[in-house]
Amino acid sequence: MLKKVVLWSLAALIGAVLVAFWGFFFSPRPPLTTDPATLAGDGSAIDYCELPELDGGGRLATDIPKGNTPGCSYAHFPLPILAECTEPLAPGADDIRGLWLGVEGRVGHVERIEQCGRRVVVTSSGIIHDYGPNSTLGENTNDTEGSVAFRIGGRPYCPRTSASMIWNEGVLDFHVFGWGPVVVRRYRDGEQLVWEYVDGSVTRMDRICTLPAEHKVPRPR
Repeated sequence: MLKKVVLWSLAALIGAVLVAFWGFFFSPRPPLTTDPATLAGDGSAIDYCELPELDGGGRLATDIPKGNTPGCSYAHFPLPILAECTEPLAPGADDIRGLWLGVEGRVGHVERIEQCGRRVVVTSSGIIHDYGPNSTLGENTNDTEGSVAFRIGGRPYCPRTSASMIWNEGVLDFHVFGWGPVVVRRYRDGEQLVWEYVDGSVTRMDRICTLPAEHKVPRPR
């Protein structure tokens, strides 16, 4: 009897792993809901030290379509997704908005972080991770990891990703699939932004005002 229970438990575990693997790599891509004008615009021409005033006088997070990655990667650094959103940050959220440059760990890594209300958008290395209430799709990020693109049957394919971004005492935790373990943590340490990845790497970033020219076209992580 015990042997059967063990075998059934093992089979259930294997089944869950296979379902998760399929969901991560091969489930259908969501529709692209990013505003075409946002993708077409030039996000490299903005001064990111001039942050929007979150005074509630403009649009809410729920008024703006979800941002997700076009194909396996955007072709150039796009305009901000939340440019018109002025909803005050949700309770417990730290303000980590701006443009950040890696100076320790993954030196040279650049990412843009946008926030309003409960919504957080991270744009970097060809991909757009957008979490929170919006007008078009679910709350979890729902896009791709373009840096590991490969080909199936001669056609380009990039694995899918999905995650939630939950604030926990000043730390922004990324939970894989929205309910799984924490795979990424972001938080401020003094004037720096710290990015901890599941592989154990730690990247410390300084705030910068303008996008370095070499990052206008995305670079893989």
